[in-house]
Amino acid sequence: MTTEQTPTSEHVTISTSPFDPDGIAWQRVSLRLVTARQIIAAIFLGLPTIAAAVVAVLVTPWVWIGAGAVGLVWLWVAIIIWRQVRAIGYVEREDDLLLRKGVMFRSLVVVPYGRMQYVDVTAGPLARALGIASVQLHTAAPGTDATIDGLEPAEAARLRDRLASRGEAQLAGL
Repeated sequence: MTTEQTPTSEHVTISTSPFDPDGIAWQRVSLRLVTARQIIAAIFLGLPTIAAAVVAVLVTPWVWIGAGAVGLVWLWVAIIIWRQVRAIGYVEREDDLLLRKGVMFRSLVVVPYGRMQYVDVTAGPLARALGIASVQLHTAAPGTDATIDGLEPAEAARLRDRLASRGEAQLAGL
């Protein structure tokens, strides 16, 4: 895999991989998505670790083994989350939107604008607190729905409007 300089000084990857088409400059999502996902992991893995530590102190020291095991899983999940978020990318092309995800299990979703029915922008309480949002594209086939998590709210609104207008333009051309 080689990298070239384009006139706009962006790095464009040239690859023979089906997950990295030639000449694509991927847009990245906000790294605040890492924080959001790690907070969720802390709730689901940190609370059992703390509970096991309390039991270890109050009842038996053998429970420290369980607390340590859950703590190691928590650390492993934190590293995986970082890598997963860095692997998320999207690019708007003339006729479709490309969305890639995954490190170990990679996926590339191609959503033609003419197949889009509607576009959602969502942000739960944690996402709003961190200043991120998600854009979800809905198509006639449920298997081709695509979600881009971790976008800045302004970028999510821009992408929503742009995708909706491109979808309408493509439908009008049919």
